[in-house]
Amino acid sequence: MSSYSLDSILLVDDDEISNLFNKIFIGKLNLDVEVDIFKDGQEALDFLSPKNTGKHATSVLTPSLLLLDIKMPRMDGWEFLKAYKDTVDVSIRENIVIVMLTTSADEGDMVKALQDPNVKEFIQKPLSEKKFRKVISEYFIKDKVQ
Repeated sequence: MSSYSLDSILLVDDDEISNLFNKIFIGKLNLDVEVDIFKDGQEALDFLSPKNTGKHATSVLTPSLLLLDIKMPRMDGWEFLKAYKDTVDVSIRENIVIVMLTTSADEGDMVKALQDPNVKEFIQKPLSEKKFRKVISEYFIKDKVQ
């Protein structure tokens, strides 16, 4: 698998505590990455959309890593993945590693997620340093990750 540069991370989860924990946790790893947070799939899709006219219209940094929850209001993780495939340009999608980060222990969810060509990993919460470093070492350029 080709390696990506880890420049920014997009957390897509409606759980504010998880988002805060993950943002602090990532910051403590000294990765020098921007972390953006969205509370549902639609907000994240709007951010990634080329028709971006909302409050994030000035953002030019495409996330390298997208941590996606399954259960969210308005647009859940499954709906996001379908819309992502249909609306986000392939030139953007091919530069984003999607990891499902969820409380779901349902094996069916894991199978469904890993059958999606855009999803690279399925990780149960909470995110730990070991789990996070495994993803980074698997998918991202080593000189960016200590």
